[in-house]
Amino acid sequence: MYLQRLRTLPQRTGDALTLASALDGGDVPVLARAAPMLGLDLSDLVPAEAAGLITVQGSRIEFRHPLARSAIYGDAPADRRRELHRALASALPDSEADRRAWHLALASFGPDDAASSALEQAGQRACQRGAYEVASRAFERAGRLAPEEALHGRLLYAAADAAWLGGLAERAVALLDQAGAHAPAPDLAVAIEHLRGHIAFRRGPITAAQEILLAAAERAAPIDPERAVVMLAEVVAVSTHAGDVAAMRLAADRVVSLLPPAADRRTIFLALFAQGMALIFAGDGEPGAPAMRAAVELLERSDELRDDPRLLPFAALCSPFLREAKAGRALAGRVQAEARRTSAVGVLPAALTNIAIDDAITDRWAEAQAGFHEAIGLARETGRVTDLAAALARLAWLEARQGRPEQSRLHAEEALGLSRQMSLGVSELWAITALGELELTLGRADAALARFEELRAALRSRGIGDPDLFPAPELAELYLRLGRGPEAAKVAEEFTRDAQAKDQPWALARAARCRGLIAAEGESDPHFETALMLHGRTPDAFETGRTHLAYGARLRRERQRVRAREQLRAAMDLFDRLGASPWSEMARAELAATGETARRRDVTTLNDLTPQELQIALSLAEGRTTRETAAALFLSPKTIEYHLRNVYRKLGIGSRGELKAAMA
Repeated sequence: MYLQRLRTLPQRTGDALTLASALDGGDVPVLARAAPMLGLDLSDLVPAEAAGLITVQGSRIEFRHPLARSAIYGDAPADRRRELHRALASALPDSEADRRAWHLALASFGPDDAASSALEQAGQRACQRGAYEVASRAFERAGRLAPEEALHGRLLYAAADAAWLGGLAERAVALLDQAGAHAPAPDLAVAIEHLRGHIAFRRGPITAAQEILLAAAERAAPIDPERAVVMLAEVVAVSTHAGDVAAMRLAADRVVSLLPPAADRRTIFLALFAQGMALIFAGDGEPGAPAMRAAVELLERSDELRDDPRLLPFAALCSPFLREAKAGRALAGRVQAEARRTSAVGVLPAALTNIAIDDAITDRWAEAQAGFHEAIGLARETGRVTDLAAALARLAWLEARQGRPEQSRLHAEEALGLSRQMSLGVSELWAITALGELELTLGRADAALARFEELRAALRSRGIGDPDLFPAPELAELYLRLGRGPEAAKVAEEFTRDAQAKDQPWALARAARCRGLIAAEGESDPHFETALMLHGRTPDAFETGRTHLAYGARLRRERQRVRAREQLRAAMDLFDRLGASPWSEMARAELAATGETARRRDVTTLNDLTPQELQIALSLAEGRTTRETAAALFLSPKTIEYHLRNVYRKLGIGSRGELKAAMA
């Protein structure tokens, strides 16, 4: 139909329409400059407007229907289309360099160095603004136009890297295969395998990632030791997910031997991070914690997070590994801000999971819940099995503490299945932990004990020595509850030894609680007081509440009701504030046994919000606009407004100010 109308128009009008179609309608000033290069004039478009094929709106010419544009453009011979694009590239101003690059590419027939270079620069600019899919397309097209095979391979690698950051895993893998087929130079061959190993790390299988990254690191060592260090640091992270302590230690030791004296800050950070994580995980916390603190301090003094979003998942783990009230807290805040700023979907599932882990071990449980759900959604969409299993396991653990048994069991079982299928040892351990916590909150002592004993056996079989992962306080408490005092004493003794070797406040506080639990009558006070003092040096409100509860219960059994009430009220207040409803009920029951009845706190309607509503409410309450929240959560502004209306209705509020107060 549209081509029939075109045939009735003058030849010059048809040519001018074809030019406009090559610009997708487009700017009148650009068409005005391009038309004379082809012997045409803007006035040639007047008959097309009269025929209803185009309209003029301000400084733009628009086709009546997209099919009209595509039909007219497709009807032109290929050589004529290239001629049109060449004219349009010349007509575009310097401020339109990216559009000019694409027109140069469309004007090319065969290799074209100028067009390839222009598209490469356009791809770099797209990366800088976070438009990774656009960048990937630009790099790929630049590679096809590159006159040299080596440059072709490098640009295809750049396209794969941008595709991965943009969340396009399958495209990234396909482009890596193509890049590798162009006889890459040794440094490019290493870079290709590095990215291939990183993709295997996030998508699985984890054992393949270890093999690829280790082999690539050894190839890189003589020609690029800094890249080798970066890859070995990733091997440490991969091996952590696998629960493979031996591989962690070997890779961390190799990092130390390869680190160049003049390495850049990014490489030094990753080297320190790898050393700290490997040492702490293996149970050598005394030298491991200083290495992790040094990594934190280095990153806090630099802009590396803003420059390289790939660092976000590593940086987000520093604080959870230290579990200190001060060290890493400023960095944790920066990681959260950068994660919201970046649009690198390829790193977000891991970064959001690790940020949520940090939130869950402080008092930011609502943020943790929202973060885990967002990470799970992105991981499912982008095929990141490693991140999906980790987020599911840790969400299940949080839900057990919140008193959400159905959700907790569902997520833990899915995490267990994925972890065992993909050899994700640590996610398996956290799923078992979640199931143990769930049985504990349900009052099933025997079932809880079985889970925690399973966890202890799994940790020992893997050679994991970090006392932070061992459920010794839970085991001691359960053994006592079941009348198995000698076993409780043995657990407490072993755990105290390991915590003292690590010499970190979180482990020491839990060890002191263990000693308080097993102490003889009248001798528990110093241990519980020590535990509470040490809790003050950590950000973990839940563990502080557990100690208050255990201390209060012990005082009640020793008939010190007044002192018991003080501890139990503190526990109840902490659990209420966190939303740890089963633990709040335990504290209330203990308080009632002292003769004091506590009024139940009003159940917060935050629990009525869906995970997405909670994410949106938290983002808006932090001061972001609707558009900024939409961009951060990859939703449309209309979707944000729709969910916001539901939030207002459920919380019984009607303004952003009231929302901020409600979320606080």
